[in-house]
Amino acid sequence: MVNPLRIALTGGIASGKTAAANEFAALGADVFDTDQIARDVVEPGSPTLDRVIAAFGADILDETGRMDRKRMRARVFADPTQRQKLESILHPAIRAELAQRAANARGPYQIHVIPLLAESGGARRYDRAAVVDCPADLQLTRLIQRDGSDEMLARQILAAQATREQRLAMADDVLTNTGSLDDLRSQVRALHERYLQLAAAASR
Repeated sequence: MVNPLRIALTGGIASGKTAAANEFAALGADVFDTDQIARDVVEPGSPTLDRVIAAFGADILDETGRMDRKRMRARVFADPTQRQKLESILHPAIRAELAQRAANARGPYQIHVIPLLAESGGARRYDRAAVVDCPADLQLTRLIQRDGSDEMLARQILAAQATREQRLAMADDVLTNTGSLDDLRSQVRALHERYLQLAAAASR
C-alpha cells in the first residue's frame, strides 16, 4: 500500500488554521489537529496530565479537574523556562498520539495541523508544508477578540512564535487569510484538488 501524502498545515496563532482545517475536512481529507490532540492527552486521569500536575501543581486545574488552558497559557508565556518545561511533557505525548491516529487513516492525503511547525523544525518530516498567512497586526486583533486576552499577553504569545517571514520561507503552499471565509474556502478547494493530483501521481 502506498503511504498517503502528508501535508503539514501551520500558521501563527489566530491566523485561521482551524477554519482552513475544517474546510479540508469538509472536502473529505483526513485531518489531525495537534491542538485537539493536546487537549485529549491531558484528559483527567491521563498519565500526561499527572506529569503536568507533578511539574506545575494542582492549581493549574479548573473546577472540573481539567487543565485550565487560559491560566496555564498566562503562566508559561510569561516565562520561557516554564513553557519549555510544559512542552517537554506535552510534545512527546502529542507526537505519539498523532502517529497512532495517522497510521489508522486510509485517505489519499492527510492534513496534520501543527501550530509550531516552524519552531520545531518539523517540516522536514512532511511531503509539503501549507501556511495560513495573515499580517501580525491582524493576528493580534483576532487573538484579543477570540480569547479575550489582554493585549500584553497576546503580544507575548505572538513574540514567542516564529515570525511570519520564517513560516513563509518554509511554505510549499500559502493560504492567504485576510478576506472572507469564502475566500479561504476557495483557496482550500484549489489546494485539495492539487493534493489529490499529487497523491494520485505518487501512487502510480
